Amino acid sequence: MYDFKFTDIGEGLHEGQILKWFFKVGDRVKDGDVLCVVETDKVNAELPSPVNGIIVKLGAEVGQTIHVGETVVLIDDSVGATSAAKPVVATPQAEEKPKVAQPEVKKEAAEEKGAAVVGEVVVSNDVIASSDEGFENNDAVQATSAKVLATPVARKMAADLRVDLTKVKGTGESGRVMKADIQKAASVTVTTTSSSSVASASALVAPSMPALPKEGVRRVKITKLRQAIVKAMNTANMLIPATTLMDEIDVSKLVEFRKSQKDKLAEKGIKLTFLPFIVKAVTMAIKEYPIFNASFDHESEEIVFKDFINIGIAVDTPDGLIVPNVKNADSKSIVTLAQEIEALGAATRNRTVKLEDLQNGTFSITNYGTTGIKLGTPVIKHPELAILGIGSIYKKPVVENDQIVIREVLPLSLSIDHRVIDGADGGRFLSKVKELLADPMQIFLFLS
Repeated sequence: MYDFKFTDIGEGLHEGQILKWFFKVGDRVKDGDVLCVVETDKVNAELPSPVNGIIVKLGAEVGQTIHVGETVVLIDDSVGATSAAKPVVATPQAEEKPKVAQPEVKKEAAEEKGAAVVGEVVVSNDVIASSDEGFENNDAVQATSAKVLATPVARKMAADLRVDLTKVKGTGESGRVMKADIQKAASVTVTTTSSSSVASASALVAPSMPALPKEGVRRVKITKLRQAIVKAMNTANMLIPATTLMDEIDVSKLVEFRKSQKDKLAEKGIKLTFLPFIVKAVTMAIKEYPIFNASFDHESEEIVFKDFINIGIAVDTPDGLIVPNVKNADSKSIVTLAQEIEALGAATRNRTVKLEDLQNGTFSITNYGTTGIKLGTPVIKHPELAILGIGSIYKKPVVENDQIVIREVLPLSLSIDHRVIDGADGGRFLSKVKELLADPMQIFLFLS
């Protein structure tokens, strides 16, 4: 008997909703057959069967939510006892982190292994002792005699939301801490921990919703994607002290060049926008100023430099922004960038974008110029250190050789993480992007 479980697929996704089943109880399936489609906060994922066999039980019906560690489906694979699940898809590469010693668990408790969308997850009924990792007063934590009752799923959520389990009152059986308890604790009080150079944690209490009249008001539940956006914006605004630099570029030469090429490329089915040129200019500026392609680990006080440049492109969808990224954008031509950006945008709007296209971005670009806006203050996507906002190109009178002339002008807004990047560094980076876009021939002459 094969117990196929829903595992952690990364990007902070802890649950999904069953959209469609392709098989029912009693059906025979083969290894690789798509069992169902699960909607997560950002993607719709197809779950393939990891074995051959007959479906004995479905873990959830269409419309129901399934959480990490829960059974997706039980398959009779003629092995006998319930077998350990194997990885279905390789886990996406991530930055290596030092291994941390795990707290002692009860040896007599049975352990189950399950796999689903990506990699392997260990699901256990063990009661794990409260971890003291990440707390400044470790002695005080170790001194407590109480054991926190929580499943691995709940403990992972607490770690992601930075909630101290020792301070959460569990509402489950025997005082077990449930997911709802952690979510409630996270929504009321946000506690951040840091190293000695960072200010001590302080509690931020969210104000309650004021009383409203019964008539003339309606409530609409936000989507899973909007919930993910809320979490990301809270993280960015609480953790990152950002500042924004703004400037305008004379892109008249770029406008003329694109105009001369777009019809030729359109005949080949390629849509040439200004975005590929901007992406290429950004990658060239990053080569000169690599700090803009890094991340900051505030707990270890380390800057994490990356040898790859993956440029995130914010895509407007009916439910909110999703930011897939173009892998190794620095090594691709303008034409290739145009094709990949178009394909990524279409897949994202259709909710068919692959999870790996959402992971490991290093620098993001958001184009609010499509709505006619010129300037804004884009919000940095943690753990990145900067984001470039693109406004709409417009005609503007400028003084050139003591003459007033009409030029095509592109407004840019660069938000930077001021913990690591100073305003002067931001100015130099933005000036390099300006230089390249003002004279697009440089982009082609100095391609590495």
